[in-house]
Amino acid sequence: MTCAIFDDEPLALELLADYCAQIPGLELKAQFDDALAGLAFLQENQIDIVFLDIHMPRLTGVQLAQLLPQPGPRIIFTTAYDQYAVRSYELNAADYLLKPIAFERFVLAVQKVRQQINSSIPVPGVGQAAPVVSPEVPATAPDAMFVKNEHRLQRVAFDDILYIEGMKEYLMIYTTAGKVLTLQSFRRTEEVLPPERFARIHKSYLVALSRIEHVERGKVQVAGRLLPIGDTYRESFAALIRAYQQL
Repeated sequence: MTCAIFDDEPLALELLADYCAQIPGLELKAQFDDALAGLAFLQENQIDIVFLDIHMPRLTGVQLAQLLPQPGPRIIFTTAYDQYAVRSYELNAADYLLKPIAFERFVLAVQKVRQQINSSIPVPGVGQAAPVVSPEVPATAPDAMFVKNEHRLQRVAFDDILYIEGMKEYLMIYTTAGKVLTLQSFRRTEEVLPPERFARIHKSYLVALSRIEHVERGKVQVAGRLLPIGDTYRESFAALIRAYQQL
């Protein structure tokens, strides 16, 4: 079997590459710290397994999985956060490995894919019936986050978020109910937000995809306000729009 590794952490890439080298019959073809470069590789090369980190810059692992051609490679998500387990199985992930990943658990995931391939189990497309969920998957996915606002923790529902603006070390969260100012980093916020529902479009802006009204000339309109699309995020955002069945 052939495989590729996607992770923006050098130590994680090194660890997984070492794990791959220890498994007979598993050949590591490529490794990427940039999801867009890896997506181009997967569109041109047939790979059996992709070890895919969820939190990567420009394009998240969940977003990349939605853009893969079908039938595609078996996906094994690798992440330090368990809140996306349900979503990973909706995307037909073969397995979901929580960091730090033990070698024994890695071997089990590879064996699961090997058995699927040997049994000629077809890989459904995104949105089709997913495989049986393992005991590691939580029963429900979170629908909100708590942020520090003045001297309290305030609940912010994902459905209510319009967009988020970075203001140095603070974030201003614009919601249907008003604005919430919090002392938080974009990095930490992106780790909590469902990556299939939100996209970073600029170093200072993150938007809810369902709240986008239109896209024009390098800008996105959300709640009547035009927000710029940064050069760093332009290509990944364009790929997301195409994935949303652009006509």
